[in-house]
Amino acid sequence: MKRTDPPIVVSNTVQGTVETIWAAITQLKLMQHWYFENIDAFEPVVGSRSRFPVQSEDRTFTHLWEVTAVKPLERISYGWQYEEYPGTSVVHFEIDAKVQPATVRIITEVLEDFPEDIPEFRRESCQGGWEYFLGRLKSYLAQGE
Repeated sequence: MKRTDPPIVVSNTVQGTVETIWAAITQLKLMQHWYFENIDAFEPVVGSRSRFPVQSEDRTFTHLWEVTAVKPLERISYGWQYEEYPGTSVVHFEIDAKVQPATVRIITEVLEDFPEDIPEFRRESCQGGWEYFLGRLKSYLAQGE
């Protein structure tokens, strides 16, 4: 993915109050149910950092996150990098709860190019990954946890 690419935007409707949805995308113990089980730390506070590895085939992707913006119950943004590879992006989770069911939108903006020769950094892989996680979030919230 390149910084000249348009942002990747994925959205879906989800069940739950804005407070429940916000908790699911910002509270570590809840995030571990639908997102990444091994997130080491997460707080919805600007400057909060996370670092955790994810394996894909024979490659390791050590995720490096830093929360960059928080508007409680509406939007959280964090920088997203990998220890092993160049490239930087920012991911925004937005909740639109004006109507029910609410909509969660995930927007990924590339700030610094990622390597073209790594399959996980292709646009379709990123979009598919967000669709997968948004589906998991929707299922998690539908369970009423």
